[in-house]
Formats: sequence, C-alpha cells, structure tokens
Amino acid sequence: MDKNKHQTVNSGLYLVSTPIGNMEDITFRALNILSRSHIILCEDSRRSRKLLSYYKIKNKLVPYHKFNEKKISNEIIDTIKKNRIVSLITDAGTPTVSDPGLILVKKCIDENLNIYPIPGSSAVIAAISVCGFNDQYLFYGFLTKKEKELNKVLQSLSELNYSIIFFVPALKINYYISKFKTFFFDREILIAKEMTKI
Repeated sequence: MDKNKHQTVNSGLYLVSTPIGNMEDITFRALNILSRSHIILCEDSRRSRKLLSYYKIKNKLVPYHKFNEKKISNEIIDTIKKNRIVSLITDAGTPTVSDPGLILVKKCIDENLNIYPIPGSSAVIAAISVCGFNDQYLFYGFLTKKEKELNKVLQSLSELNYSIIFFVPALKINYYISKFKTFFFDREILIAKEMTKI
C-alpha cells in the first residue's frame, strides 16, 4: 500500500469495524485510520493489542467498555475538540452494534463533532446473504433471557413480515428454538454459526 495515496483523515471519532474471528477480515481503510489515530479506544486492550500487533500498529490504546464509558466520554470529547483523530474499536465487529459506543456517539452529535463509520465484516449481512429468505430484514440483536420479557418481545415481532435476525448464545440455543417454535411456528429458520471464523 502506497502511503502517499491514503485518503485525507480529518479529526473526529471513527467507528472502526474489526474482524469477527478471522484476522484477515479487515479493510485497508480501517488499517489506515487505526495507524493514523492519536488514540484507539478499545473494549479489551489485550484482545485489541493482538490485532494491532498483527498489523504492526503501535498507537495508544485506551480501554473503553460498558463499565467506564459514561465516566471517560467527556475526556474523549475534549480530545476530539483538540483536532485529534480518535478511533473506537470493539473486541469484534462494529462499535455500537450490540457493543459499547452509543454514549460517545450521542455526545459527539450533541457537540456537533465529526463521526465517521468505517465498515467491515458483518455477521448479520453474511447470514442474510446465504439464508434464501426475504432480504427485507429486521436486526434485533441479543434477546433477553428473562422469560416473561422474552415472550412479550417475540409476540410483538411475530406480527412482522420480515426476516428477523437475533443474536443468541450457542449454549442457550435449544431454549430459544423452543420459543421460536411457539411464536414463529409457520416460519423457516436458519441457524448460522462460526461464519466469520477461520
């Protein structure tokens, strides 16, 4: 990659999608942004360091996760206001999609600061591409484990005429399938697992 051909990188917050298992599922654009960031916010510095080391990126890592995001978001906003490039990555996938980052994004919107999405691999899109169902879909994310609340959610979703994508933990798959049989008894189902792993 010729570094002189890189796009201009303005100050702001970059939501950088990272691989979901396979280290090579990262874009040249994502690597460019990460290598030029003043700070890289990460969910787990141990996991993120492995990815960055693999691509020889040594920029400063700052932990940013659900337990500290409220506490440090204002500091990050101040950093961006100093014309710095700040990237946010999670352990896998895209920030804010069933991962931390929403608090910081909302603060950037409130402060009228630039936010740039850097797309990457997506388990949701990968599953939709091979399912053979309607490509008009609803992505719900992780389902609750609480039975009463789960029943209420599935009842409301069962009325929708879309393909519906849920994230569920593999160890609880039988529990959720029994619920799907109750609320989606006349629908087809695809169970997708390890699509983005080596």
